[in-house]
Amino acid sequence: MASFTLPSLPPVGSAWGPSTSEASTQGLSFEDAPFAPFSKSDKLGKLADWSQEPGRDGRDQRGGRQGGRNHRDPYQAYGASTVSNFQFQNEDDEASFSVVDSRSAAAKPRGGGGFGQGRGGLVLRSQGNTRGGARGGTRGGNQSARGGFSRYGGRGGADSQRGGQRGGQRGGAAGGRRFGWKDYDKPQRLRDSSVVIEPEWKMLEEIDFTRLQKLSLDIKEGADIDTYGFTYYYDKSLDRPGASSEWRLQVIDALIYNPTTSDDPVIQQLAAKNEGTVFATDSILSMLMCFPRSVNPWDIVVTREGDKLFFDKRDGSPLDFVSVNENAIEPPVEAADGKESINSPSSLALEATFINHNFAAQAVTESEKFKHEFAHPNPFYNPDEETEPLASRGYRYRKFNLSAQDEEEPLNLIVRTEVDGAIKNASGEDSFITIKALNEFDTRAPGAGGALDWRSKFSSQRGAVVATEMKNNSCKLARWTVQSILAGAEQMKLGFVSRANPRDKSRHVVLGVVGYKPREFANQMNFSVANGWGIARSIIDMCMALPEGKYVIVKDPNKPVIRLYDVPKDAFDAADKDEE
Repeated sequence: MASFTLPSLPPVGSAWGPSTSEASTQGLSFEDAPFAPFSKSDKLGKLADWSQEPGRDGRDQRGGRQGGRNHRDPYQAYGASTVSNFQFQNEDDEASFSVVDSRSAAAKPRGGGGFGQGRGGLVLRSQGNTRGGARGGTRGGNQSARGGFSRYGGRGGADSQRGGQRGGQRGGAAGGRRFGWKDYDKPQRLRDSSVVIEPEWKMLEEIDFTRLQKLSLDIKEGADIDTYGFTYYYDKSLDRPGASSEWRLQVIDALIYNPTTSDDPVIQQLAAKNEGTVFATDSILSMLMCFPRSVNPWDIVVTREGDKLFFDKRDGSPLDFVSVNENAIEPPVEAADGKESINSPSSLALEATFINHNFAAQAVTESEKFKHEFAHPNPFYNPDEETEPLASRGYRYRKFNLSAQDEEEPLNLIVRTEVDGAIKNASGEDSFITIKALNEFDTRAPGAGGALDWRSKFSSQRGAVVATEMKNNSCKLARWTVQSILAGAEQMKLGFVSRANPRDKSRHVVLGVVGYKPREFANQMNFSVANGWGIARSIIDMCMALPEGKYVIVKDPNKPVIRLYDVPKDAFDAADKDEE
């Protein structure tokens, strides 16, 4: 092992410090060494501070001392005030760059929605008007402005909407988790496609939603070609303001048929007679007209036969179910680890579909005296095979001319539309309505979308409840409005249905019914029917230019994009046989 020998040190007998004799300073030179002055009042508690960042000189970048404006380290390192004098500096390296901007970056806004200028600086806006904002950097940062994003119930939650973390008590911990500044980097929710994209499928087109915003086409009112089925008259007692605040939603066993376009015998007859060129149902066509508002994945099968075009849906496709809070900022999510949850998107869709069928049957008066018979009976019902009664449902097959004024050949679209009930208009004639239902599941559950408590707010704040539903269910309400317009319905009745117990999805109560005229409701939602017709016409023109075959339009599950694929003719036949 190598030995270590201490160097010889000259004795010092007079004062503190190195000796001034030549013998003691041989080999050493302090001539050019910098001197660090200090005050006698300074407390020297550290010989060196190795944790200090180079170039900070004992101060932060804003000119204040480290640790805060009013903080001073009583035990600073010796010579810390002139630490830059002792640092090694390479002139070549220092000359190779220059400082562009040493100011600190502007603080990011903390909170929900958009931005605005208010008194004192930045105003954070999300729901409603806000009061305040940054105001010197304290009121508006962690404490969100009034009306800020509050998720669920509780004090500061969806009921009061006067949010703010305020120590994590009002709204944060008390009312449930709220949207805050820490959610900016939350991982994006990934959805699965509604249909498996096979390797042999060939993608032909990809359309971004933004390309369709300025399309417009004015279409005249459609004309009835034929009518089938029957409808009962609507129970007007549901509209009385003095009616009971809530009543139980009954489970009514009745048959409702919703076959796809190609399986409809009436459409097959009309296609054989060359009554039209394009054929679809109101459910499929409404999705084509409103898909820029859609978030969930879906798909539509397109069949080109000769000069005819058929838009179909697969059995069990998302078009057969009613979505819930699809457009909410935080929509419902599937339970982790594959566990079943009554508030998952699939469970809520089944529940909403169940509610719509039962509410439409309960909202009419089942009586032979209050019944409107159409020209032909229900084309899908076979009394020899079915034992359950038919539900109140009328089918109106209507023709729309989609051709422009400068086009010589007409482009006729045949649509099977549906109406749920009948009412007497001012002249005493029968007019038709559609009956739909919005459902509330749990205002405190994830995916509630900041909805108000319907039981306590529906009678006093009905406008706020409807506005929240327009925001959280924009696509669903737009589709219902388009279906009512296509069917020529006089009114659209919206029922508000809530769970009797938030933890029980099988029992529901009806809180009230509100009626709207479809076109006026579309204006309230800022939905342009002309834009919807323009989108449908562009999709039809794109498909009419294709050769004969089978195609599928698929909505990307995570992007605002639709894609058109060329698929084999037996692409979905195997799946249909497996289901049978």
